[in-house]
Amino acid sequence: MAGLAGRRALVTGGGRGIGRAVALDLARAGAAVAVAARTRADVEAVAAEARRLGAPAAALVADVTRPESVREMFGAAREALGPIDVLVCGAGVAPSATVARTTDEQWRAALDTNLSGCFYCLREALGAMAGQGWGRVVAVASIAGKTGYPYVGAYAASKHGVLGLVKCAALEVAGQGVTVNAVCPGYVDTPMTDVSVARLAEKTGHPPGDVRRRLEEMSPQRRLFTAEEVSALVLFLCGEQARGITGQALSLDGGTLV
Repeated sequence: MAGLAGRRALVTGGGRGIGRAVALDLARAGAAVAVAARTRADVEAVAAEARRLGAPAAALVADVTRPESVREMFGAAREALGPIDVLVCGAGVAPSATVARTTDEQWRAALDTNLSGCFYCLREALGAMAGQGWGRVVAVASIAGKTGYPYVGAYAASKHGVLGLVKCAALEVAGQGVTVNAVCPGYVDTPMTDVSVARLAEKTGHPPGDVRRRLEEMSPQRRLFTAEEVSALVLFLCGEQARGITGQALSLDGGTLV
């Protein structure tokens, strides 16, 4: 695991799923961790776990769709831990609908959380990281940011946008010791996927078990991936050994996109 002793990390969407796994792995790697999400009970539980691992940790309630909330989140993280060296953008939503049936609310939710939320966080983080001469940013995207699938038009559009944002930001800070990358997992066995399975089952009329099996069969490995697998890739990108990797969108999909 990447050695991150003395580094200070902020993880959005850190209350559950991939974000939780990342926050705890950062703590194990020696980083101080600010865990941010909308639900206080979730972030307090993860921060408590991080402290039990020996890491300084802060629990922050924030809404990444609101730029003022993001500014307050960064301010609180700096006050609790010091300057932020590592940012992991893990907050996300995944509405399910055909393009023709996607509501304005579903469209806005996907773009506001997945894309604008990532943008607001990068805007707050990059200048300070560049000034420090070191920084790591990892956006949790999706293979839906590289291709298309039925029923996830809003989600796929938002994740395609994240990959474009990552590439541009990476070039802007490449000479200042800061890397910006994305990880693009396939379907991960998380609460968000459970919600997606339930929604797809409702819309298609197929039993939830059949929907889950179809998601598993989308990968040549015929399985869902784990939050811990995604976290391991994030941790690699946060380490010094990955300093030559920037502007990349690394897939973790069992060979789905080759």
